[in-house]
Amino acid sequence: MTSPLDLSTPTNLVRLARQMNLAQGAGAAQADMIWSDQRTIAASGTDALDLAGSLAGPFGGTLTFARIKMLLVVAAAGNTNNVNIVMPGSNGVPLFLAASDGIAVKPAGLFLWYDPSAAGVAVTAGTGDLLNIVNSGGGTGVTYDIHIVGASS
Repeated sequence: MTSPLDLSTPTNLVRLARQMNLAQGAGAAQADMIWSDQRTIAASGTDALDLAGSLAGPFGGTLTFARIKMLLVVAAAGNTNNVNIVMPGSNGVPLFLAASDGIAVKPAGLFLWYDPSAAGVAVTAGTGDLLNIVNSGGGTGVTYDIHIVGASS
């Protein structure tokens, strides 16, 4: 923020920075799984992510999250529509307070959720393992980057 005056321009610069450190493991302040990708969703489409068995890890193995500790979704600046992060009504990962709850990430925006506790958010195969990323509108696709950090137990 600036306040232009006749002889000077006072400035109030706010820098937001936060480093989140997780050690290797599955307890508090620990994680042992990570998945990252850049994805595109067709107009009016849904990217249904199964966090228990459908994602490939950075070394090629299949990831089966038992809990997640961090979710970061970054919408591309060139998007026309929002990227919606939604807990499906059926078998959704309980990231939000209720089934079908979610949050809209506008073009060039981001959503970051972080829980360093040992519990994180539980992922239960077959009953609580889905996360939907939804294109909010028709006409154009959307692109987003996603990073999920969690634990295997």
